[in-house]
Amino acid sequence: MRKPVIGIPMGDPAGIGSEIILKALAEDEIYDICTPVVIGSADVLNKIERVIKYGLKLNKISRTTDAESTPGIVDIIDLNNIDANALEWGIINGNAGKAAYEYIVKAAELGMHGDFDAIATTPINKESIKAGKVDFIGHTEMLAHLSETEDPLTMFQVRNMRVFFLSRHLSLRDACDAVKKDKVKDYIKRSLDALQRLGIKNPLLAVAGLNPHNGEHGMFGDEEVKEISPAVEECAAEGLNVIGPIPGDSVFAMALKGRYEGVLSMYHDQGHIATKTVDFERTISLTIGMPFLRTSVDHGTAFDIAGKGIASGVSMYEAIRLAAEYASVYRR
Repeated sequence: MRKPVIGIPMGDPAGIGSEIILKALAEDEIYDICTPVVIGSADVLNKIERVIKYGLKLNKISRTTDAESTPGIVDIIDLNNIDANALEWGIINGNAGKAAYEYIVKAAELGMHGDFDAIATTPINKESIKAGKVDFIGHTEMLAHLSETEDPLTMFQVRNMRVFFLSRHLSLRDACDAVKKDKVKDYIKRSLDALQRLGIKNPLLAVAGLNPHNGEHGMFGDEEVKEISPAVEECAAEGLNVIGPIPGDSVFAMALKGRYEGVLSMYHDQGHIATKTVDFERTISLTIGMPFLRTSVDHGTAFDIAGKGIASGVSMYEAIRLAAEYASVYRR
């Protein structure tokens, strides 16, 4: 069978993206499951290779069909858009931010054309992006714009636990206020659709409660009674495979044991803490709903250790592995 082709934009050249890519691609098993193709700067990759000394060789290509897909050789579409000699590791740099955006643009273009079956992204730095006069705050916003996708959905996966988020970057007070029946219903439907797009047949979604012990029937918090339970009941009446609310102190543990295919968490940290406590490095972010699947490491550019050769490639390896696993079943 044809191996999926996974695009890997290099991220901020001043960060750890180049290092974690090389460390992930140094694992021969990657080439058993996919054809990884980096979009980035060959000079930057060579610069970090001289630090980590993994003995990897670069193969510059212009088309994905030219990839050698061989252990020890890194296939790269070289945009040659940054001066590696002048680049300082770990420093906010507008040119680096602009270069990182250009890698993403190229990856999205190839994803839209079907040259990539999925993309696995490395970290970008918001301050460098802003200094490079790029008018987006993050990967998701960039990729949504480039793929003409309205409001793609984010899911975290660690082991067999998949978690969606009713809200993300809100204060805790605002996140509680955002727990409304219509919004919960919308996210139940979107989360189930996302699981099906990942090839999971008839998934069961559990909805987490917001308050301790689900509020004990309104004794301390009434969101479960007024908003969450009615949303779940109405969706179930429509034939959707959903249950809940289930208290937040147990729903994730049961999901990890395989009781449900997915969990809808009520706010950012509720789901983030649950997944990252299981395995911080192997918690992977997926963006679902675009014409191509995107996975990502769930850490930043780590400017404090950039260029030192001590960054871990585990999360990058896992992001590529998960992209390859889902690429063949992802329903566009």
